[in-house]
Amino acid sequence: MAKFSDIIGQESIKEYLGNVLKEDKISHAYIINGERSAGKEFIAHTFAMALQCENPDMEKNPCHECHSCKQAMGYNQPDIIRITHEKPNTIGVDDIRQQINADIAIKPYNSRFKIYIMNEGEKMTVAAQNALLKTLEEPPSYAVILILTTNIHSLLPTILSRCVVLNMKPVKDDLVRKYLIETLEVPDYKAEICVAFARGNIGKARILASSEEFDNIRQEAITLLKNIGEMDISDLITAIKKISEYKMDVNDYLDILSVWYRDVLLFKATNDANHLIFKDEIQYIKKVADKSGYEGIETIIDALEKAKNRLNANVNFDLTLEMLLLTIKEN
Repeated sequence: MAKFSDIIGQESIKEYLGNVLKEDKISHAYIINGERSAGKEFIAHTFAMALQCENPDMEKNPCHECHSCKQAMGYNQPDIIRITHEKPNTIGVDDIRQQINADIAIKPYNSRFKIYIMNEGEKMTVAAQNALLKTLEEPPSYAVILILTTNIHSLLPTILSRCVVLNMKPVKDDLVRKYLIETLEVPDYKAEICVAFARGNIGKARILASSEEFDNIRQEAITLLKNIGEMDISDLITAIKKISEYKMDVNDYLDILSVWYRDVLLFKATNDANHLIFKDEIQYIKKVADKSGYEGIETIIDALEKAKNRLNANVNFDLTLEMLLLTIKEN
């Protein structure tokens, strides 16, 4: 099903889209800006279905019964067009010219609107954005373009000025937790961990809840933390090689280390395990909290953040991890 009530959180976006549908004040272009996996595609799909629905309800939700809705649910509604691109990291000028500019003059087949959904809008080249700008300046009355992006700053000011910008916000932890436990039937202890690492990203929480890879990364990271005090330099180098196997998920790995040390800091300050994420590791967390001073724990947390920034800036992976592990060992 695709209803606005199925969108978890994002109340301002739901309210805005509901109002434009009820008032029939549809703009020609929208940008939905939010983290990867945050639910941009679901919002765009629901809005597109609602725009084309032949029998929407009082709240302007799609009916799921009309011909258009059934086609949209099967992703074969001819007037809901998804932009594709052959190059994995680039949406080029030819992609825009061929899939939007050359097509948009053709009237809808059997719908009120002709809707274009472009995921990964941040991958548009400057030339592609300038090509799109020509269409945004004089769009046909039936055209609606939805640009989904993880980085709104990658879009030209001239593009932004011609679109309605909808910024997604982190979903409250209690809503994410409720969704995982009640809808996905995730056990409480696992839901708490997923909530902590998702940081308000409902899609990421869902992915983590069903990911064996995340469970493996978590176990590897905790094993490292339990043993790092006794590790020598050769052991650290071996550990870095092991971490490099998770290079694509290294931010998740570093997040696990960060949450662990936040638990250590919290327990040291309160001596209370009730609010810890890693409650099941309380024996080891207490051991580290007793051994380390506040300054040392904060030094480690700062080092983890610096390591993440360095890796995002493509600083040497092995060197960055070696500096980090030595900081953890020494503190």
